[in-house]
Amino acid sequence: MAHQKVTSDIKSQQCQNHFSSGPVCLFLFHPDSGVIVVQSALYGRADRETCSKGRPQQELNNVGCSQQGTLNVLKTRCDGKRVCEIKTNLVRISDPCRGIYKYLETTYTCNPASHVTCERSMGRLQCDQGQVIFVYGAHYGRRDQTTCSRHQRTSAIQNVACSIPVTQVAQRCNGQNSCTVKANNSVFGDPCAGTYKYLEVAYICQCKWLTLYT
Repeated sequence: MAHQKVTSDIKSQQCQNHFSSGPVCLFLFHPDSGVIVVQSALYGRADRETCSKGRPQQELNNVGCSQQGTLNVLKTRCDGKRVCEIKTNLVRISDPCRGIYKYLETTYTCNPASHVTCERSMGRLQCDQGQVIFVYGAHYGRRDQTTCSRHQRTSAIQNVACSIPVTQVAQRCNGQNSCTVKANNSVFGDPCAGTYKYLEVAYICQCKWLTLYT
């Protein structure tokens, strides 16, 4: 299942003087708890305003200053995680502009986790303590030849235009801390007889005392 974008881009900024206090932590600052997808990352300076308070002008003048490889470091470290902690020495491998007051700026989005359950199996959605499930979408059928294909005959996985949206998962699981759902024709109907199917669920975990607006 393709990930769905849940929120607009979120920007995290840490000024240079914060680096001495330990690791820089990148968290999801919104009520839902999906997985991080890093969009951009900069260690250096791209403008004169960010992290400029109390700094002399000469430390802000170079706005074309960036450490190469920062985006790859953060994507490798953080993509697919709910919380990401980055030690500053991973991005401060050199000084891209001596004498310039620098910052680490990361832009990321939060995507729902995707859970797949093969036909005739029991799927379990689980959130951390104090959080509840919010289902963004669920489909039952088959959309590729690789998912849930082990030990299946070729004819049972050929039809990849066989998938229907289903509402039963949201009805059963929304607002629950954990939830089990059986991927079965008796629950969702049979969109393509003779094809081995699976259930795909895109969901997030959100704090149970907060309301998610979409």
